[in-house]
Amino acid sequence: MAGEKTVLVVGGGISGITAALEAAEAGCKAVLVEKEPYLGGRVARMNKYFPKLCPPTCGLEINFRRLRRNPDITVHTLATVETITGSPGSYTATIKMLPRYVEDRAATSKCVDDCPVEIPNDFNYGMDKVQAVRLPYAMAYPMHLVADGDALKKAQGSPEFNAFVESCASKGIQINLDAKPETFQVTAASVVWATGWRPYDATKLDKLGFGKYPNVITNVMMERLASANGPTKGAILRPSDGRKVNNLAFVQCAGSRDENHLPYCSSICCLASLKQATYLRDYNPDAQAHIFYIDLRAHGRFEFFYDRVRNDEKILLTKGKIVHITEDPVTKDVILEGEDILSGSKIRRTFDMAVLATGMQPNTSLEKVPAPGVSYDEFGFVVSDEGIHATGVTKRPMDVGTCLQDATGAALKALQDTVGR
Repeated sequence: MAGEKTVLVVGGGISGITAALEAAEAGCKAVLVEKEPYLGGRVARMNKYFPKLCPPTCGLEINFRRLRRNPDITVHTLATVETITGSPGSYTATIKMLPRYVEDRAATSKCVDDCPVEIPNDFNYGMDKVQAVRLPYAMAYPMHLVADGDALKKAQGSPEFNAFVESCASKGIQINLDAKPETFQVTAASVVWATGWRPYDATKLDKLGFGKYPNVITNVMMERLASANGPTKGAILRPSDGRKVNNLAFVQCAGSRDENHLPYCSSICCLASLKQATYLRDYNPDAQAHIFYIDLRAHGRFEFFYDRVRNDEKILLTKGKIVHITEDPVTKDVILEGEDILSGSKIRRTFDMAVLATGMQPNTSLEKVPAPGVSYDEFGFVVSDEGIHATGVTKRPMDVGTCLQDATGAALKALQDTVGR
């Protein structure tokens, strides 16, 4: 029967890639479905990740090579699962795949540098703009161009757009704004759900100034600022004026451990801020970072990293709660107010920029698994594991290394659904 030795993996981040590879290399076929036009998820948008503190392309490129070489893995990007029916050993999934609006055999963004239409760059969390026809990022997999159909349709018919389309055609690139979504079905013995997470919406933290003051950013935005392929090519500069950051504040638990927002701890935000403080110090040795925390957590083997960072005399750690951020209207510096918990004194400090350490919210809190019988906890994490096997941050907050281990376990469970079938 078709699909009897197939594992459907939903989500092409580090967990989904790992689950698909492990299942396929153990003898099954794997179908990997990802809603973005590229694989890699949040990891692809980091500057460095634990435990090795290497760029994401280091680990991802190894996995992309494994994907390219394995004929038993089928990858669908710009695709979402609309429904899943059946039971362990026999599932049918209906998948909707959006068009890329561009057919590209050149596999290079240089061919479309003259695109006249720009859009906010989602890969960089909107901190810059990108052309509406583009390669998602330099190491994207698959290395295919993608186009924003809505943005291009608004420009359709203009002399600039017509000239661009003709230029593309001369290079073997076809723009097709009439392309339609496709719907198809996949049969599988098992399903691994690895749709990952989103950063908590910092605009809901109205007292902390995100979205109101340009020099208040989030921790995921800080990763892009420090990245060589980010909006500033790795230079840590203020969004308001492009000035080099010399005095940076990190506000921990921004919305986390708060019954009005995310009541739980995401477990890795402290480590992320410690890591990002080293980004600043490496980029600007004269700069000072100040981390305001409720409890500073460096779990397991990462204690050594915490010890290394706290011994840097220009990285200051204050046990305190920041409750209000405002802006100096002249300098655009940010003013942090709160309480120093250990001394009991009030905090009022001015910084070039502030980074809010927002927590990890599972995508399943907003986008449920389209199958019956899947249960969730009160925060939206998947807790059931009958046939549809959740993995990674779909289950609970995890660092990259833990996601890899958990995804391997999910692949093993999925393989058991195919045994004897």
